[in-house]
Amino acid sequence: MKRRDLERHLREHGARPLREGGRHSYWGFDPERSTALPRHREIAYPLARQICKQLGIPPPTGPR
Repeated sequence: MKRRDLERHLREHGARPLREGGRHSYWGFDPERSTALPRHREIAYPLARQICKQLGIPPPTGPR
């Protein structure tokens, strides 16, 4: 899935960018509940599901 689509999904569920690292962006609700989002144009659907699971939000729907 496209990174921008995953970011949109995260924003719709209340997550926000917390900080920028060298190769990842860190998203979440607070520093204790956050996860790394790699800076690739395409993010594999299983990884997108895992990111959502770590944040406690439903997985994205749509084409895989």
